[in-house]
Amino acid sequence: MAHQERRHYPRVQDERLSLTLATGAYDTVAHTLNISASGVYCKLSNEIPIMSRVNLALMIPEAHAAGKPRTIKATGVVVREHPVIIDGKVRHYDTAIFFEDVSQKDRETIERYIAHKRT
Repeated sequence: MAHQERRHYPRVQDERLSLTLATGAYDTVAHTLNISASGVYCKLSNEIPIMSRVNLALMIPEAHAAGKPRTIKATGVVVREHPVIIDGKVRHYDTAIFFEDVSQKDRETIERYIAHKRT
């Protein structure tokens, strides 16, 4: 039986996109692991509790603008995180963030970027 994708938006692996993330007590720069128009999966140096609200700015190169990046601003919610343990120590946290508030224009920019990456 073939696996059926349940996601509303396609997701692509992409470890080169940069993002800044801010909570009330924690600001950082990170990189994505994968992205969709509904959220981002990223690697963080600190743990952020599940259901925490975060503000993020994500740099997306415009497919039609010779790679010139566009900053996408969104509010998100941490929906999953797990520590990556190497040699008995937590090295980082892989964290999934659902976009709770992102403009339609910014969502379309992400969709164009993903469509370009999938071709």
